[in-house]
Amino acid sequence: MKTVVIAATGRANTASMMAALQRLGVHPELSDDPERLRQAEMAVLPGVGSFGPVADRLRACGILQAFSDRVQAGLGTLAVCLGMQLFCESSEEAPGVAGMGVVPGVIKSFGKELPLPQFGWNRLSGASAFSPSGGWAYFANSYCLDEVPEGWQAVWSEYGRNFVASLERGRLLLCQYHPELSGEFGRAVLQRWLAAGRLV
Repeated sequence: MKTVVIAATGRANTASMMAALQRLGVHPELSDDPERLRQAEMAVLPGVGSFGPVADRLRACGILQAFSDRVQAGLGTLAVCLGMQLFCESSEEAPGVAGMGVVPGVIKSFGKELPLPQFGWNRLSGASAFSPSGGWAYFANSYCLDEVPEGWQAVWSEYGRNFVASLERGRLLLCQYHPELSGEFGRAVLQRWLAAGRLV
């Protein structure tokens, strides 16, 4: 059985991601070893928590650098929710704390006028290599990316304003939503991503 390595970040909903991958016939392996994460053919960076403490902790243990190296190597990589945000330069949630900087841009708050965090299903607009058109996805976020850097393909959603639901470049997929919690649409996204690594 083919293996996908999931970063053991300590505060992520890894159980649901592992179950989703198992349903697609893939063996999920949980690891906090930066070298294992760096070299795996396919790897996932999940995310739950606050940008600052998580970024500092994952930088200290070498996981952020491992994922940055994966991008440089063109390896199949998926990041979810806070995991996606950590690929950006920084976040308004934690001024002065750097992300990986793979994606040019700053993660911003939805603003005080909206109930936060956004919890639940939201419609997506647009389609991409990994995302079928017209999907509904499950979100749990207070912060978002609202601009698409040059050279990236985006799918959008709306909560008070338009924001980036996912970004793609090559075999790298960054999802603000949770594909593992997004029903048939999320299953299709994961299946397309796995297919890019010839795991399904």
